[in-house]
Amino acid sequence: MIIKAAYYEKLDENKVRCHLCPAECILTEGKVGICGSRFNRGGRLVTDNFGELVTACYDPIEKKPLYNYHPGSVIFSTGANGCNFSCDNCQNWEISQTKVATHYVSPPQLVELAGQNNSIGVAYTYTEPLIWFEYIMQAGRLIREAGLKNVLVSNGYINREPLEELLPLIDAANIDLKGMKPRFYKTVCKGKLEPVLDNIRRFHEAGVHLELTNLVIPELNDADSDFENLTDFVAGISPAIPLHFSAYFPTFKMKNPPTPPETLLRAYEIAAKKLQYVYLGNMRLPDKADTYCPNCHACLIKRQGYSVNIINLRNGKCGACGYATGIT
Repeated sequence: MIIKAAYYEKLDENKVRCHLCPAECILTEGKVGICGSRFNRGGRLVTDNFGELVTACYDPIEKKPLYNYHPGSVIFSTGANGCNFSCDNCQNWEISQTKVATHYVSPPQLVELAGQNNSIGVAYTYTEPLIWFEYIMQAGRLIREAGLKNVLVSNGYINREPLEELLPLIDAANIDLKGMKPRFYKTVCKGKLEPVLDNIRRFHEAGVHLELTNLVIPELNDADSDFENLTDFVAGISPAIPLHFSAYFPTFKMKNPPTPPETLLRAYEIAAKKLQYVYLGNMRLPDKADTYCPNCHACLIKRQGYSVNIINLRNGKCGACGYATGIT
């Protein structure tokens, strides 16, 4: 469905400037923004993705990945066409960088789907949910009214004003922090690093349950200094923020070799010195997806793939020492 877009200004000569994300696209008549979903129609900014789902699935929440938020639960997961990044290594490039067929689901219909199959709510994921802003704002209010959860799996690339409008509706988020070098964001993602860092801080300040994921790509962001800088940034906000290191495999335009297991293990060891919860994903490595008590180191949650066994967690506290883990 095509609707008027939020956050834009009219310019001279029938141009418009989009203010949703830091790309700040200036569009002439008929031109489409980098996200592929917002365009100039008659001097007005419109979006064609409202309610248009490219895919939908009932997923384990661990797949987002969210490990410290309602572990073992199911969440209805969906997304739209498009993204405001153009990452060379995008694993979902068919739906983020091109247009595929969609199915319209109204906000009330989304609430109905979100309440089925023991789902705790909706995860807006697969592509970039922040460019689905208008739909999430409308559907998200209804989701909340139904007692369900709104979860973002996002690149964190949005301007501050729309973010502030969105934050009160968001219960949890996993933000993909792709690296700590501005050049990496510019060349690999076609975006900027600093707005992502600022927004990660803001998500935490707003009380959203926050987890971060770093895809480790050989030769690009896999040096010890990369892991140290990333760890220091996260620890500077809160050492309790879970950090997921994920293995990369060649895809889309990128042909770098896959991430070796020893690189992920090195990242784990560096991060675990300062962070309470560090996880390794996209590769089976013994015990590195399990959750341990930061105080007594008892195993709280055991994981095999997406199979979850909660063994020592009682109402968010460690069953061995009583430590308040922050796990919801």
